[in-house]
Amino acid sequence: MPLLRYSVACLLAFSCHVASAREYAYSDAHLHYVDFFQETAGMPKLLKAMADNRIEHVMISGIPVAKKWHEDEPKRPRYYAGDDADAYWYSATDVIVAAAVNSLNPEQRQYFHPFLSGFNPNDKNSAAHIQRMLDLNPGLWQGIGEVFTRHDDLTALTSGDTPRANNEAMTRIYHLAAENDLPVMLHSNITSKREKNPLYLAEVEEPLRNHPHTRFIWAHAGTSAEIHRHQTQLDFLLPTLARMLENYPNLFIDLSWSMLTPYLLDEQGKPRKEWLQLVERFPERFMIGSDVVGRFNKLGKEMRSFDPFLDALPEDVARKVARDNFLSILPRSL
Repeated sequence: MPLLRYSVACLLAFSCHVASAREYAYSDAHLHYVDFFQETAGMPKLLKAMADNRIEHVMISGIPVAKKWHEDEPKRPRYYAGDDADAYWYSATDVIVAAAVNSLNPEQRQYFHPFLSGFNPNDKNSAAHIQRMLDLNPGLWQGIGEVFTRHDDLTALTSGDTPRANNEAMTRIYHLAAENDLPVMLHSNITSKREKNPLYLAEVEEPLRNHPHTRFIWAHAGTSAEIHRHQTQLDFLLPTLARMLENYPNLFIDLSWSMLTPYLLDEQGKPRKEWLQLVERFPERFMIGSDVVGRFNKLGKEMRSFDPFLDALPEDVARKVARDNFLSILPRSL
């Protein structure tokens, strides 16, 4: 009889565990429809990946630069870092995204949130270009970005001056974003590959302070896989984010894939307590994204990789991070 009671108890415990297992609906807050050669697997494959993996909403953007296949290179590179040929600003990326979204039926279109990215962040003409793009497709664009400013080796490879998030050209764009109620996603590295301090933090903090009516999404919280190859973990990152989230209510954090390790999860894949506490402290300020570029076969895997971290959060917070927080920063007129 004791064995029977034990078996029943085990079954009940198992049933409770299964019943309490969470399934999330996701918003992908960071997806590139094309790669660095402006090529894509196409909208049908993206739609299938979304349907197969409970991804209900997608931030969809282009890639603001195109990688050159240089005359002296016998083989086409597979990525922007594949050789020393440069990259150049490519405005037609937004035309590709607009055509893809406009090809959808009205029911499908409501799940896509296009961000405009095809401009040179060093050019003070860019704000006027963005306004023209808004006028050409009224109601289509729901954000600006991902804006490439300091971006690992891509910065050195891109033709022209180094973009900064606090330059005059971007200042004009932030004003335009506020006027049109558009969030801005910035890629701006917090430091270099070797400096163990927030070397470039002022380039992000200055716009946050000077443009309180503009909503900023900081891609990867200023980190990158390339930084992590040289510096496994930035010890100053968490306290810096805590201070900035406290001081700037217009700051939102994109927890895309390069944040998973070494920050959100430890070496055993378990959530880090200090990062859980940070997200719980600011439950409406974090969102997740796949950061896929033009190919969508791993989209579901990238989004589900956040589940161990989400599962360790209170359920209401987890669902905000997984889906709702991204939707909440979109234009209020939607």
